[in-house]
Amino acid sequence: MVNRVVTGAHYGLRDWLVQRVTAVVMAVFTMSVAIYLVMQPRVDYDAWTNLFASNVMRSFTLLFLLCLFYHAWIGVRDIVMDYVPRASFRLLIHVLVILTLVMYVIWSVQILWGL
Repeated sequence: MVNRVVTGAHYGLRDWLVQRVTAVVMAVFTMSVAIYLVMQPRVDYDAWTNLFASNVMRSFTLLFLLCLFYHAWIGVRDIVMDYVPRASFRLLIHVLVILTLVMYVIWSVQILWGL
């Protein structure tokens, strides 16, 4: 009988699926904004103001940004786990990236809702 030793955090399938779902959300958002802009006769301050005037668009934008940040976290985490050999440096980089992404979330909410 072979005794298989499994190491790691077993993120594989879940993170693969999360990356695909977040990519789909980001693609839908990007196509929606592109279609809106193409349909506008002039793209100026008023067009952008009208686009983000509704809470639906603000919420959709926040969902896009949260997906973007989570997508980025998974990518950066995987790259750091693969290429940074020392655990102490990996931990430092992970903490810095997490703090940066949390600050981006707070900043995004402030921008979208003017808090």
